[in-house]
Amino acid sequence: MTKLNEIQSYLKEQKLDAAFITTPDNVFYVSGFRSEPHERLLGVMIFQDAEPFVICPLMEIPDVKAAGWTFDTVGHEDTEDAWDVVLNAVKARDLTINEIAIEKSHLTVERLERMEEIFEDVTLSRLDDQLNQMRVIKDEDELIHLRKAAELADYAIEVGCREIAEGKTELEILMAIEFEMKKKGVQKMSFDTMVLSGPKTASPHGVPGDRKIQKGDFILFDLGVVYNGYCSDITRTVAFGEPTDAQREIYETVRLAEETAVDMVRPGVTAMALDKAARDVITNAGYGEYFTHRLGHGLGISVHEYPSITGTNPFVLEEGMVFTIEPGIYKADVTGVRIEDDVVVTKDGVEVLTKFPKELQIIEA
Repeated sequence: MTKLNEIQSYLKEQKLDAAFITTPDNVFYVSGFRSEPHERLLGVMIFQDAEPFVICPLMEIPDVKAAGWTFDTVGHEDTEDAWDVVLNAVKARDLTINEIAIEKSHLTVERLERMEEIFEDVTLSRLDDQLNQMRVIKDEDELIHLRKAAELADYAIEVGCREIAEGKTELEILMAIEFEMKKKGVQKMSFDTMVLSGPKTASPHGVPGDRKIQKGDFILFDLGVVYNGYCSDITRTVAFGEPTDAQREIYETVRLAEETAVDMVRPGVTAMALDKAARDVITNAGYGEYFTHRLGHGLGISVHEYPSITGTNPFVLEEGMVFTIEPGIYKADVTGVRIEDDVVVTKDGVEVLTKFPKELQIIEA
């Protein structure tokens, strides 16, 4: 069953007239067309039986067709109201629209009000959960893309380690990583590449800058690439020169926590059990207050997607799910350490996609 067929079946089961999908990631998921429309309207309208259509900026119609979309595509110019184009496309199908499923987490209040205006007396219901359930299980084609994205991320970490040298700035290392990725054909990173050194490693979402690498620093890399529309996300922390006992203790605690959680992954285990297993290792070592975020998140077309791997989520793992495991300790007076892998739930266990070594890498100072 194709993704369009699956949504059409859902519409029939729920007695909904249409679905209107507007997030760029989900538009890509159901149509194969990837675009960042900025303020312009982009969407896919799907009906129970009538032909679906893509609405996009007029200039992108050739790109939609080149992406493999074989159904109707309607374009809007910058000088016209895109919602009038949507309404006309629906009217051309001679349909009565009383209830539309939308992505409530994405549609702005302004667009919501406009939909209610053009489709009189329409009821708008939530489509987000259905799309999450569809996307959470990856098929083999998706896994092929995710494996390649992870392989490229591993190489990016390797490049970053090679570039470490005393006096070199975080941004200089970052630029070298992304330049090598471009040479490998990577069009974009899955998020802003993070290279943090010394005390900056203790900021989980720190910003790389002009700080120069010094002997004794830990250096944290957090990065990912997009390959054929699918994301990777890896974190490794390495030492520049021989680490102190305190630094090594934190590193080994995080590594044990990460590996404990990875080893637990299999169908039937809950997200909260994974988080607890990793968190217990860190707490029992005396660093519980320094692990300040969830254990991980879903991964696929979006770098952060459903589900959230938290200590309160009873979500049960199933074969084909892909997510990150990324515990961390952030102690400003010593160092910050995070280790992150991308994992797939297999029939009877786990496949780890990211393979760069997790033993502490000590770069010669």
